[in-house]
Amino acid sequence: MLPGMKLLVVEDNPKLSSFLFRALSEEGHVVDQVGDGATALVQMEHVAYDAVILDWMLPGLDGLAVCRTARSRGLTTPILILTARGEVSEKILGLDAGADDYLAKPFDLGELLARVRALGRRAGVPSTIHFGPLTIDLIARRATIDGRVIDLTSRELALLAYLARHAGRAVSRSELLQKVWSTSFDTSSNVVEVHIRNLREKLGEHGSLIE
Repeated sequence: MLPGMKLLVVEDNPKLSSFLFRALSEEGHVVDQVGDGATALVQMEHVAYDAVILDWMLPGLDGLAVCRTARSRGLTTPILILTARGEVSEKILGLDAGADDYLAKPFDLGELLARVRALGRRAGVPSTIHFGPLTIDLIARRATIDGRVIDLTSRELALLAYLARHAGRAVSRSELLQKVWSTSFDTSSNVVEVHIRNLREKLGEHGSLIE
């Protein structure tokens, strides 16, 4: 997966939602979770997600309705539909509703991750970021500075990648909390400051890259 991707998982089955959250988070991604279609639409309108993993069968507004409504409102976020409906006719319905991809349950985790990677590429999420002496390889999940590998946690890598993508402009603390951490994160926490300090230390003499 591409570290730093902001993903929304829309799944009303707590067990499956938890599984997806864990699997995607372990790949270095920031994952929000909701359990119904109406809330999903609100999230999609207010948060810039790189991709949405959307269950078809949801309470109230189902996945197809979410897709149609999102597209009618001009939302272009890539959407992958997950469903137990595996017939070709059902796949056509999902794609015609505005989904970018479709995966039938039960699915192989490796295939799901590969499909989300593909959505990230289509959405323009870069695979490599260069900034001065810093290079971030998002597929290998590795950052180097002057050719030296920097030992980073998944969250530190996601944070560094976000800052590098937006080099040249001021990035607010609230923006970092929204884009790199979950939107429900405690905004009174000093987690951003702690991670920035750690990054500067690990960058060594290049710590001033983060102003």
